[in-house]
Amino acid sequence: MYRAPVDEISFTLKYVAGLQTAMDEGRLGDLSEDLVDAILTEAGRFASEEISPLALAGEDGTPLSDGVVTTPEGWKELYQNWIGGGWNGLTGSPDFGGQGLPMMLSIAASEMWNGSSMAFSLCSLLTMGAIEALEKHATDELKSTYLEKLVTGEWTGTMNLTEPQAGSDLNALKTRAEPVGDGTYRIFGQKIFITYGEHDFADNIVHLVLARLPDAPAGTRGISLFLVPKFIPDADGVPGARNDLFCSGVEHKLGIHGSPTCTMIYGDGSRGDTPGAIGWLIGEENKGLACMFTMMNNARLNVGIQGVAVADAAYQHALAYAQERTQGRAPGWTGEGMSPIIEHPDIQRDLLTMKAMVQASRSIAYCCAHAIDMADAAEEQGEADARKFWQERANLLTPIAKAFSTDIGVDAASIGVQVHGGMGFIEETGAARLLRDARIAPIYEGTNGIQAIDLVMRKLPQSGGEHVLGYIAELRDIAADVARRNSPEFGTTADRLEAALDDLEDATRWLMAAQSEGKVSEALAGATPFQRLFGLAAGSVYLAKGALAEAGDGNEPRRIALCRFCAENLLGETSALRQAVTGGAESLFNARLALAV
Repeated sequence: MYRAPVDEISFTLKYVAGLQTAMDEGRLGDLSEDLVDAILTEAGRFASEEISPLALAGEDGTPLSDGVVTTPEGWKELYQNWIGGGWNGLTGSPDFGGQGLPMMLSIAASEMWNGSSMAFSLCSLLTMGAIEALEKHATDELKSTYLEKLVTGEWTGTMNLTEPQAGSDLNALKTRAEPVGDGTYRIFGQKIFITYGEHDFADNIVHLVLARLPDAPAGTRGISLFLVPKFIPDADGVPGARNDLFCSGVEHKLGIHGSPTCTMIYGDGSRGDTPGAIGWLIGEENKGLACMFTMMNNARLNVGIQGVAVADAAYQHALAYAQERTQGRAPGWTGEGMSPIIEHPDIQRDLLTMKAMVQASRSIAYCCAHAIDMADAAEEQGEADARKFWQERANLLTPIAKAFSTDIGVDAASIGVQVHGGMGFIEETGAARLLRDARIAPIYEGTNGIQAIDLVMRKLPQSGGEHVLGYIAELRDIAADVARRNSPEFGTTADRLEAALDDLEDATRWLMAAQSEGKVSEALAGATPFQRLFGLAAGSVYLAKGALAEAGDGNEPRRIALCRFCAENLLGETSALRQAVTGGAESLFNARLALAV
């Protein structure tokens, strides 16, 4: 059973990500530590006591009958209880029923929801993305009709990009939108992989759909975004006539079985009075991709926190099993009979690797959320330079938060199966479910390979490369603080951190030089190992930052011990990754012939 790690989450938010400093400086309005603690405590209670006990019900799937999806037993009532607590509107505008709280708190709560049940929590992730797109791009009329219902969670939202022939490459998108002449459009087409495209949680589902106008330019420059509700609201905002759209199928998936992944049909004439699903334009014609990316950027951070959450759930599961399962006699064991497997050095290594990577990825994700909050605060206060700085920091950390964290989710869940031994391969222990659920996160919301391309080609060049180099300098300051501490408890941590940051800086400068010289293929060949290198180095430094804060409080050195383990056992990988970035392209390209069957 998952137990939300409220204390760990609170510590990371306040002393690693920067929440405490932001509150002390008044950057987050009247947000207080007491309020933060109350929110986190109640979120942890709800996750542990209400969501987690129903997680296994999701394994029964989501049957579809005549276009109607039935969610797992108890989930509809659970969702109503969840929105009744105001959780869907944590960051929503108070003008539309939200609480206006920082992204940091939303991401922290999201970790708890996903640790309890990733499949259940996916519904709210898409709704929050729809809210953000409407807040920034929709007309006042659309906002007045839809935003409050979405913010409160009374209605839910979806994101419709993918088509059978158009996955990550939206140039091939074929769904079309025909203007009616009264400000509405008729939408015709098919979308696949639509999370919670149909369900029984809410009275209405608001689909955000990418489509092409008849005279649209070719490629992504000719894509527009439309709001297409399942039921068209009447003058009082009540769901009225059924729109011409429906769910034609639900995918049978490796994991997240409780989350309906739908094929959606728009405009075949089987629903509604007139063929064509009625939709309304969001933003400008042919500028839909920019609107959709408003949803996707923060969705990528939310997917990253899914990786953190599943990794932590897998760690908790493996730790509990290792403490109970007896096998063999570990060196130094003086008890009767066989020792618990946690006494064996190999199992200890597995568990510590899981815990270190959970905390490293959590720190990166929370620091990314902090950057988003600081950018918003700077914008509200008219601080243009600060706004640019924090937006670039959020831009830089987003692909790391998404990709590194979701890779860690898969790694940790796999190690969790290993700790369970043969029982990990048996469904009844639950370890396999976590691995199955984790596997989607490196794929959706932009594959991790796409995140690596984004990091190298778009994020490193920000401000001519000055921002990323400044960020590495900030990490070096933390490593230097460890060195100045000169404590034997840290072992060789300071030296290991410096070496990893040398690897990160060398690889960063090499990639920027390759781009400036037009060696795009060479740069892209090293993008994925660079992304891993970046996450390992930054995450390990954040472990050190937490350890330094713990040492200052005079507590038992748990975080110091974990930080040292990571530095002396895991961080050596950065050297090999740097070599793959800077010297691996030629062998990669030459080995292409080896792929022939």
